[in-house]
Amino acid sequence: MPLIDPIELSQALIRHPSVTPDTGNTLDLLAEHLTEMDFDCHKLVFEEEGTDPVPNLYARLGTGAPNFCFAGHTDVVPVGAAHNWSVDPFAADIKGGNLYGRGASDMKSAIAAFVAAVSRYLEGQVPGEAFGGSISLLITGDEEGPAVNGTRKVLDWLRTRGEAIDYCLVGEPTNPQELGQMIKVGRRGSLHGMLTVHGIQGHVAYPHTAKNPIPDLVAVLGELNKEPLDGGNELFQASNLEIVNIDIGNDSHNVIPAEAKARFNVRFNNEFTPEDLQAELTRRMKRAGVEYQIDWWVSGDSFLTEKGPLSDAVVRAVEQATGKTPELSTTGGTSDARFIKNMCPVVEFGLVGATMHKIDEHVAVSDIETLSNIYLDIIKRLVSPK
Repeated sequence: MPLIDPIELSQALIRHPSVTPDTGNTLDLLAEHLTEMDFDCHKLVFEEEGTDPVPNLYARLGTGAPNFCFAGHTDVVPVGAAHNWSVDPFAADIKGGNLYGRGASDMKSAIAAFVAAVSRYLEGQVPGEAFGGSISLLITGDEEGPAVNGTRKVLDWLRTRGEAIDYCLVGEPTNPQELGQMIKVGRRGSLHGMLTVHGIQGHVAYPHTAKNPIPDLVAVLGELNKEPLDGGNELFQASNLEIVNIDIGNDSHNVIPAEAKARFNVRFNNEFTPEDLQAELTRRMKRAGVEYQIDWWVSGDSFLTEKGPLSDAVVRAVEQATGKTPELSTTGGTSDARFIKNMCPVVEFGLVGATMHKIDEHVAVSDIETLSNIYLDIIKRLVSPK
């Protein structure tokens, strides 16, 4: 079996323009490489009413424990204003030692680095010879979008088969500026609120015949942000509420609107459960003394992976390859680790994320090679040969 070059595979993956949701061509390319390495590959398509069908890939080599899984996503965000890019966003050009393209950082190059690491791990083994555990990949095409038909559906599918993951590494771009700076060992939760205040539409010259909902909406929003939610702790930064949208739906200069809406998001730490947080926010909103409606949506709970064999293996591999001792962090947004943490210990480590989702997204070619070496070291530490 020929060794896989992580740079060439990164380029091949980027050249599939898999703007979320991925329609499957990128996953098919991965499955071809993994099948050649004797992985048992399953392409899983899930669909819910009102959502796009999403293909996912679960591939496993070996049947023993522990099952060490690499998780990631092949879908990418839109390129935005393509004319502002200095290169074709899907050409995967290399310039000045950097690989450019949508998905280079987030996170096709990390997937390529892991697949290349597996090919190096298997090099020299006697065909068919078993090793001490299993290696698997859980790759979704639905992470940048609604995340409805992706990772969590694959995890449900695994449970129905009686199959478990023992350790999981998510290849998100965790490093702020340099490879080796940061490992994510947890994440804050994410709570969304859609607030509606109703009024009575009328003419601005006759306010006594109408009821303007805007002052009441402002009063409720003011109570939400009157004081901090908490001060954070040694593991997590403070919970934070941001008002992200106000919608009146009124283009007229002489009409009092019938309703006013606002949307907010709270990134919360382990000081709160989603239920406790909703109760606290409800208490604050009631202080405004006005009538309102609120719809809640929790897209992820906060979690922390305690130190253990997984985090130890990743830290040691990073130190070996980069000479840096990475920070164990819970900063940033959500990822599919929020689903995986319900099955097994999970941490995240990938490339530098400074340009993810941006114009001219890129990563250093040398970092992709180093990341592949780190992943190889982690595999050796967690999947011990017999």
